[in-house]
Amino acid sequence: MTIFLEITLVMVVVLVVSLVIRLLKQPLVVGYILSGILVGPVALNIIHSHDTIELLSKFGITILLFIVGLHLSPKVIKEVGSVSIITGVGQVLFTSVFGFLIALMLDIPTLSALYVAIALTFSSTIIILKLLSDNGQTQSLYGKIAIGFLLVQDVIATIILIIVSSFSDQNTAVLPTIALLILKSLGILLGLFILMNWLLPKLTHFVSKSQELLFVFSLTWGLSLAALFHLVGLSVEIGALLAGVAVSGLPFADEMSSRLRPLRDFFIILFFIYLGSSMTFGSIGNLIIPVVVLSLFVLIGNPVIVIIIMNLLGYHKKTSFMAGLTVAQISEFSLILATLGMKLGHLSAETLTMITLVGLATIAGSTYLILYSDQIYPRVDRWLTFLELKKHNHLERNKRERLDLMLFGCERTSQIFIKFAKKMDYTIGFVNLNPDLQDEIQPTGAEYFFGDASDKEFISDLPLNNSKVVISSIPSVETNVMLIKHLRANKYRAVIIIFANSYQEKEVLRSTGGDVIVLPHEHAAHYVVRKLSQRGLNKSAFA
Repeated sequence: MTIFLEITLVMVVVLVVSLVIRLLKQPLVVGYILSGILVGPVALNIIHSHDTIELLSKFGITILLFIVGLHLSPKVIKEVGSVSIITGVGQVLFTSVFGFLIALMLDIPTLSALYVAIALTFSSTIIILKLLSDNGQTQSLYGKIAIGFLLVQDVIATIILIIVSSFSDQNTAVLPTIALLILKSLGILLGLFILMNWLLPKLTHFVSKSQELLFVFSLTWGLSLAALFHLVGLSVEIGALLAGVAVSGLPFADEMSSRLRPLRDFFIILFFIYLGSSMTFGSIGNLIIPVVVLSLFVLIGNPVIVIIIMNLLGYHKKTSFMAGLTVAQISEFSLILATLGMKLGHLSAETLTMITLVGLATIAGSTYLILYSDQIYPRVDRWLTFLELKKHNHLERNKRERLDLMLFGCERTSQIFIKFAKKMDYTIGFVNLNPDLQDEIQPTGAEYFFGDASDKEFISDLPLNNSKVVISSIPSVETNVMLIKHLRANKYRAVIIIFANSYQEKEVLRSTGGDVIVLPHEHAAHYVVRKLSQRGLNKSAFA
């Protein structure tokens, strides 16, 4: 069977499974992994060219990470770098310790328990990035932090794999190998810094004159840096991400991203297919209890560890909760480590099967947790209070006795409202989770409140009692409903203006108590129709 025929049959299975998954209103990522299991040796056994599928899946990983890097400027890395490193390292340490103790309690041999504990610490960067991209959350505060500590995990995983691999080659000295790896990495980063400042801006300006040439350059640049990192012994993921970061500040970054997305979508499907087809299932009768216990630890324990660490660093509980959910599964690194351990005789086939089953359970479980996190958070909000060891937010909030206008969200329209407030001599405040907005509006004299509008405690601390108008462009209808109910319950007299995304949301918000419900697209359409009515269809009238 040729590779062309294999991939064709695989895509047929993916389509059928995806249709069923969509009819059941389930996440497509789960469907892709199930498709991989179906086409693997467990069921249909369609895939025989595993090396080719793995190679193609690496293209998907590289392009996905490169696109993410295009939206992560050095300023963003500076913003979340410290919390990402502390959270990433802290989570790995605490998860491995608790995981080791749990594995020993399950009567797993000491050496195998150590492998299991380490396997439970690493989360799948690729799966999380796919889910964050699908939800449009890669630019959110928790999304940036999560991407940061997942990449920290990848670095730690690379070092651990080097250490474990050294057992198979007695001539390999671990410390010199790691030291050489660090020196090579520093050399690449120095070269990359020089390219970012002198060569890349001129080169991208030239290639941007042709859309096809820009596409070829984008693909070549991303693959080349990823390959360079692979050659020096680092992960492809880190190389691809840094390739994107290197050109993220250029004016053509968005165009490069849009050009590569269709290619990304195809190859990333093959990654999930490869992941699913690589899973092996032996006799699972004796493994049910260990799999359930370890899966619950990953699904619940890992997020709890991240929530506590981020709370100690001063982050709000919802930001910590959302970031915590991104570590509620084990990664492909975990499966690679377990396979390597079995080859070295450190693990039994039964333990490898157990880790694989934990991987399948946690990947599926965390997918649902992340996709429905906005609905889950209100249900666990009060329980998260017990994990708050520090009662403050990441950025201190200023308070005024009176703010005439209080705006929630409104990032794109902030300057319009600020100019209006200055003209009318109104005081104005903004509530947002984006620190970049703070840098933009504070020089104007407007107040900025860093926090989550879906948190009742945070809302209660805001100076809303004397506000004349409250405006929200937050896309979450649940958050807006909660905000309206809070204002009405506390008998605030402000006019409540909410931006809605659909007529259904408009009715919900109106019935809850919103005074003015704005449908932006509808108002824009009315504006266009009004202009066309005034000026006709003649282009000269619009000159």
